[in-house]
Amino acid sequence: MIRLQDIDHRLADLAHEIAQLPKHIAEIEKKLTAHERKLEADRAALAANQKERKACDVAIQTQEQKISKLKDQMLSAKTNDQYRAFQNEIEFCQNEIRKSEDRILELMSESEPLDKNVKIAESALKAEKAEVEKEKAVARERSAADQKSAAELNAERATIVAQVTSSTLQRYERARKARRGIGVAEVVDGRCMQCNMALRLQYLQELKKGDQILSCESCQRILFYNPPVKVEDLADGAASAAPSK
Repeated sequence: MIRLQDIDHRLADLAHEIAQLPKHIAEIEKKLTAHERKLEADRAALAANQKERKACDVAIQTQEQKISKLKDQMLSAKTNDQYRAFQNEIEFCQNEIRKSEDRILELMSESEPLDKNVKIAESALKAEKAEVEKEKAVARERSAADQKSAAELNAERATIVAQVTSSTLQRYERARKARRGIGVAEVVDGRCMQCNMALRLQYLQELKKGDQILSCESCQRILFYNPPVKVEDLADGAASAAPSK
């Protein structure tokens, strides 16, 4: 029954670990996805920056072409008012060109950190993907090892269960389910080490005989008792284990 308790504890730990591994993988993949989205956002911002710069270049070319046509038209101006009107239009186009040039400078200053961030993020993401794949491989190996261990322990458990009486097994299972997975308790100094209740003297003597399965009268866990080892017994054991000269 003590070994059965150990097996059940280990199986519970393995079941918890097996259940947590997919969650761990999902968590690191979620973090990776968040970084991928951030990189895509930086790429989109950089692309938008470059697109606007091209639009400004086109706008400048358009205004320059317009200025060229206005200058040609100025030659045919017949009055001062017409001449001044052409000058005003040319000045307006030149102002638009300056605005576009200023905007291009702003976009260039904005694009430098964006481009730097994208390159750094791409490098970091590549390394992170490799690390995630490595962690996933380790998790799969760990899960496979845990499942193998669980199968072996379940086989051993089945062998133990076949060797105990159904009434003893039922007592153990009832106590285990009612007492947070602990169905067996050691008795030390006359007390149950799980609920800390003292055993009646007669009940303790019956337990020490070891000829029947007894449960704690307080917590209903199956009890076991390990007699204390005497110092002289340890000394005798060491002496008998020592090689003779």
